[in-house]
Amino acid sequence: MTNIPELVILKYILIYNNYIKYNKYININSELKELEKVFRSLRVLHERYPGTDKTLDELEAMVWASYPHMRLPEKEAISDLLGRIEEIEVRDAVVLDLVTSIQRRSDATALARKAVDAVEGRSPWDELVQAANDIVVSSNDGNYIDRIKSRFVTDDIDELENLVVNTPGLPWRLRCLNRSLGPLRLGDFGFVFARPERGKTTFLADQVTYMAEHATGPILWFNNEEQGYKVRIRTIQASLGIALDELWAKKKDNIKKYYDKTKRNINIIDDADTSRRDVEALVAEMKPSLIIFDQIDKIRGFDADRPDLVYGKIYQWARELAKKWCPIIGVCQSDGTGEGVKWLTMAHVAEAKTSKQAEADWIVGIGASNEENMDFIRHLNISKNKLLGGQDSDPNERHGRYHVFIKPDIARYEDIEE
Repeated sequence: MTNIPELVILKYILIYNNYIKYNKYININSELKELEKVFRSLRVLHERYPGTDKTLDELEAMVWASYPHMRLPEKEAISDLLGRIEEIEVRDAVVLDLVTSIQRRSDATALARKAVDAVEGRSPWDELVQAANDIVVSSNDGNYIDRIKSRFVTDDIDELENLVVNTPGLPWRLRCLNRSLGPLRLGDFGFVFARPERGKTTFLADQVTYMAEHATGPILWFNNEEQGYKVRIRTIQASLGIALDELWAKKKDNIKKYYDKTKRNINIIDDADTSRRDVEALVAEMKPSLIIFDQIDKIRGFDADRPDLVYGKIYQWARELAKKWCPIIGVCQSDGTGEGVKWLTMAHVAEAKTSKQAEADWIVGIGASNEENMDFIRHLNISKNKLLGGQDSDPNERHGRYHVFIKPDIARYEDIEE
């Protein structure tokens, strides 16, 4: 179903600054009475709670609070409208053009009335000139121009060096990954992939618990794969480098050590039905320093004609989240062609042509051989690397290949020095 312009505008003015800028120009006279109620509720929400962006959940709650006696058909119609708003994906530039055109029509109408008043002698010429000048100033709104200018990329060489070399970021526990990828920083999005039961969650537990020691804020781990309590146990083992029997032997001491090392930064959200709305709401609330999606392909709330295009939208969304909030690590599967393959490449990523790969800054394949005596050896292939590295990085290893040990009993990986 085609998105009507009003729904596009509604989603746009959930952002408080957009609402303040354009609200006075938006006049909804729709045949859809439900749509008018949603708009009125959003206005009430912004006026009652100024200064913050609003979510669709908050808007929905305000609609029900404002109209408690609605009949069931009308409630269903409003729920359908809110669902359609959630699914809308329109570039900011397109929405801005739409809202700006409404603003300009409103300004033109007001100016025409002023002109008629001036012609018929009801207002002086100076008022018409002032009204025209006000419209010109409004159309070149300083806040909007400043926002655009804020996107200009600096050319200060010292600032650039500080951003890409001296900014510490989140380091990997594996030394080989620090040499190849370097630390993860704001805006960095990438993913790890492998065949099932080849050590993806162990890899995460190992690396993320080390990153937690260096994080300045919470880490959000969205888990929709295996049971959450198993993942938590793995993180405790990985952080301390201990087996289960040792963990249980001194439970209180070990959990205190775990809290001290990770600063209680790791928050595991165990939900097999995670949606993009869930993620966006929690991220906005907690402002994390790192986000983990295990598995990223299972995030709900995206639609397209083909599965690979759906995944492309998910990965594009994750990239946008990374640019706004913090680095993101995703996890997905290798397809069947990767079974028994040591060096997994981008061609082995499941359910993807190029849509997943194109959005990532870095990609690590975890390969495993089916040969005898290779059960605890993994093969890391850096098949994509657009990161700028750090002080410990080696430009010659940007697309490195590394043999590593996996130690499932303590949920750790270990470098094999060559």
